[in-house]
Amino acid sequence: QVQLVESGGGLVQAGGSLRLSCKASGRTFSSNAMGWFRQSPGKERELVATVSWSGSNSYYADSVKGRFTISRDNGKNTVYLQMNSLKPEDTAVYFCAASWKYGWALAREAYDAWGQGTQVTVSS
Repeated sequence: QVQLVESGGGLVQAGGSLRLSCKASGRTFSSNAMGWFRQSPGKERELVATVSWSGSNSYYADSVKGRFTISRDNGKNTVYLQMNSLKPEDTAVYFCAASWKYGWALAREAYDAWGQGTQVTVSS
């Protein structure tokens, strides 16, 4: 059974940092695009960052560009999201996702497997 398990969320003050991890099990994802999404109450789930299968390409939402860094270790079947200079508006549940079909994907609809989410709360 395929599983994506996120970890690393928590409560942090504005300006602080967190590192999220997403460990995949049940199959390898070395050929697949991986992404991080987030959702806050009353809002739609939005793409935060995505990384191509090789790690050579990445995309960031404008709201996190320059502050967040996505990376992956295919040997460990794990994707990371380093979040620096956190702001209260970054508060959300963060979800890891994988695409079965694509090695590079920006659309939410391209992602097939999802983790359960990890809460990130940034206090002002």
